[in-house]
Amino acid sequence: MKGVVLAGGLGSRLSPLTKVTNKHLLPIYDKPMIYYPIQTLVNAGIKEILIVTGGKNAGDFLRLLGNGREFRLQHVNYTYQEGEGGIAQALGLAEFFADGEKICVVLGDNIIETNVCKAADDFRKQRAGAKIILKQVTDAERFGVVEIQCGRIIGIEEKPKAPKSNLAVIGIYFYDASVFEKIKRLKPSGRGELEITDVNNFYIQEGSLTHETLDGWWTDAGTFESLLRANNLVASTGANQLRASLPSAAPVAVGEKSR
Repeated sequence: MKGVVLAGGLGSRLSPLTKVTNKHLLPIYDKPMIYYPIQTLVNAGIKEILIVTGGKNAGDFLRLLGNGREFRLQHVNYTYQEGEGGIAQALGLAEFFADGEKICVVLGDNIIETNVCKAADDFRKQRAGAKIILKQVTDAERFGVVEIQCGRIIGIEEKPKAPKSNLAVIGIYFYDASVFEKIKRLKPSGRGELEITDVNNFYIQEGSLTHETLDGWWTDAGTFESLLRANNLVASTGANQLRASLPSAAPVAVGEKSR
């Protein structure tokens, strides 16, 4: 199984911070944000990773991460997303990299306390389909929200005004190779984006979507409120499973312009 970190977009909700750097290079306590999703993949036994980036500071990812040696990766690949076409559009850029293998996809602003090793192992054994990770939240209207009957997900609604549950789909997904065919079938939503929720609903229609609920805390870091929460959670947790395995930040100034 290969790993994909989606770190494109313009990060407009974090302006003016993102006027000078990519959102995913902002610090979470003492590490760049991008370190956390990469380590999530590494902890799940994944050795080949693709970073999907974009914007004006894409070159800073290469300067920071290099070939992934600090994470003991076989190799780090990079590709570029033009504009903001949505999560599914960004994932579509990974088709050549995936090369028919299963993939684990992590959004670049997702930070977890523990790991997804069990979910990754279970998906390796799953013959086909997809698996998503859920977490109970108090602000479900910000996320894709699942509706569950008899232990099975029967639907997912993106950013609902009246959520049917408090179980949010966090930004960690497992897909088989058919995900790219499903992305090609998508039509832009009212936001003008290709929605990952629509991809997941395709798998629901096939009856091939499984799920697990995450242990420990989780947060995204895409708004000022959640960015602050992420910093406080990481700082207060101390040497948790994820942070303890992170490499020291490379000695470069994140966001610094190339000369």
